[in-house]
Amino acid sequence: MAGTRRQFIGAGIGAVSAIGLGAAFWGDVFDAAGSGARSRGPGYGPRGPANQHGLRLPEGFRSRIVARGGEAVAGTGYRWHEASDGMACLPTEDGGFLLVSNSETFLGGASGIRFDARGEVRDAYRILDGTTQNCSGGATPWGTWLSCEEVSGGLVWECDPAGRRRAVSRPAMGRFKHEAAAVDPRRRRIYLTEDLMDGRLYRFTPARWRDLSSGLLEVARVDRAGSVSWTEVRDPAAARAATRKQVRGSTRFKRAEGIWHDNGTIYVATTGDHRVHAYDISRQRIKVIYDGLGSGPTPLLRVDQLTANRAGEVFVCEDLATEEIDIGLIDRSGRVSRFLSATGPDHAGSELTGVTFDPSGTRIYFSSQRAFGSSGAPGPGAVYEVSGPFRGSRPVHATAAST
Repeated sequence: MAGTRRQFIGAGIGAVSAIGLGAAFWGDVFDAAGSGARSRGPGYGPRGPANQHGLRLPEGFRSRIVARGGEAVAGTGYRWHEASDGMACLPTEDGGFLLVSNSETFLGGASGIRFDARGEVRDAYRILDGTTQNCSGGATPWGTWLSCEEVSGGLVWECDPAGRRRAVSRPAMGRFKHEAAAVDPRRRRIYLTEDLMDGRLYRFTPARWRDLSSGLLEVARVDRAGSVSWTEVRDPAAARAATRKQVRGSTRFKRAEGIWHDNGTIYVATTGDHRVHAYDISRQRIKVIYDGLGSGPTPLLRVDQLTANRAGEVFVCEDLATEEIDIGLIDRSGRVSRFLSATGPDHAGSELTGVTFDPSGTRIYFSSQRAFGSSGAPGPGAVYEVSGPFRGSRPVHATAAST
């Protein structure tokens, strides 16, 4: 098992990168939204009653738990980490895929699960140790996982999702309270978010592509018209001043968390003001394309991590401490709806994180980060798989039975 799990494709998230939403898609979506299309749409239909996992899913979808914090992953001897957060799926040469996941604990680190072409778990293992509070991150086109430490002075760690090579820190990408990363392969840059109410949006240009050991770190400055300029952060190590305070006039993003690159557009979710922003890389302009506090009723608040499928549907986690914790979606018509809800005692006081699709687009993975708590104390969390008729997916072998 250990000999085969360590095979992976250098293309990394190529299947995900081919979704192709782009600025034109969002222009159509939010032109329609301005005329009232932002109201609650059908999405995948109404959510049913809570199932055995405390999940309310649309008809035709089913769920299973693939990993539970503090317990061995089924069929392996590997004890899964607690507080699973950011995740990504990367394809393997045998038609399967690897799921990588961060641990947002003081012990931090990250782990991986190998699935075969049928979606069966074949192995689980560690890919990162010796770090602290690893929140989200991002996959690279060359098949590595960027794991971000969400602490003051935190680093980005580049990890081998197959666990063959030791993870390496990338201090040139800055020391700050990292949240997530998104790679623009065409222009060979990486965009980074900072989870603070006065956090910034950064971009990193490697001195040599695929080598993240050196390069230029810049911070965004946005004018009133939405034009973006970039200024060098001269001290990425933050030895004299925090990175966000080094450039006068750099723009605050209120808890920038989720970030996603697609077809020349960088999407940024800011939890502090319930907004999704779109940055047009070529035009160097940014605008708010979703405002949770805008006029009229809206179903998505405290937007957090996000992803998208091949059909151009954007799935957004909410960071809400309510009776039901949700993943919503924005469809190609600009309609916003709930996709799933986590409810009941298993999910009390938790949040949903790490939303990501497998390479086939037939399965979505997410974590209920503090699931299975007791007496008001946070639980160890769990990683869930939801499979079903997602739009834009391609046929694969049936997944494992619900467990």
